[in-house]
Amino acid sequence: MVASPHPLPSLHPLVWRGYGGLPLAASASSPEAPPAVLFAHGVGQTRQAWSRSMQQLAAQGIASAAWDMRGHGQSGRNAPGERYEVQQFIEDALAVRRALPAAPVLVGASMGGLVGLAAQARGAGFSALVLVDVTPKWELAGMQRILAFMGAHPEGFEDFEHAAREIAAYLPHRRSRKSPADLAHLLVRGEDGRLRWHWDPRLLQDLADSDRHQDELADAARRIEVPVLLVSGGRSDLVSAETIAHFRSLVPHAEHVCLPHATHMVAGDNNDAFTRSILSFLGHRPHAASPTG
Repeated sequence: MVASPHPLPSLHPLVWRGYGGLPLAASASSPEAPPAVLFAHGVGQTRQAWSRSMQQLAAQGIASAAWDMRGHGQSGRNAPGERYEVQQFIEDALAVRRALPAAPVLVGASMGGLVGLAAQARGAGFSALVLVDVTPKWELAGMQRILAFMGAHPEGFEDFEHAAREIAAYLPHRRSRKSPADLAHLLVRGEDGRLRWHWDPRLLQDLADSDRHQDELADAARRIEVPVLLVSGGRSDLVSAETIAHFRSLVPHAEHVCLPHATHMVAGDNNDAFTRSILSFLGHRPHAASPTG
């Protein structure tokens, strides 16, 4: 087990500036040490998706950081009338990388992985890439299922229990149901008293045709020379044996780890195994952690 009996270190909030000066809410495991690992979440998630892994890495002496992508969580949103474009997310990643004094390993899930891949091809200078259940070519049915869930409740939820039931129906393999504390960073209460997802609803329409970028992402993958790890979920409906084979033909030096019981939500389904795979990729041997703060 990566986890230790000691209390896990707390995370520290900060703010970066993305493309056009947009504020990007972030968290770091250390207020002083530059992050050796930089986490980028998937569409519809927030930086809190990585909190457990960040704390476990910190317990092993590895500093990390994560940010809310534009239009998500506590980060800024595009101005009214300004579309969300894939290029903006890539520029944000480049801006975040420029703000860091040393080259981190970029760990990106789904959209975050693709953004990191494209940014690296643009000269971001990450020291390595970990792609979490995403490849330049993906299964369209899986993507459509994700977007359908995201857009299924435009009227919001009556309360946290209502939201927890819907999430449980979407992720029936999860043994435990989300608590109000788990959902606090994912839902925002509107003036009508109902709870709605934290993301800008315009994201769904503006990014709905993201599959048109698959050829560009394949070209970007061919230019990646740094070490690469693909962590896939054995029960994923977004990444398949075919898309993995395609990816490995583009990046022959890439390593691949499959977590057999995980779905597309790899880090949430099996966080300990996911974090162990990162530690192994980093060449780090977990040790008995001691409190660091």
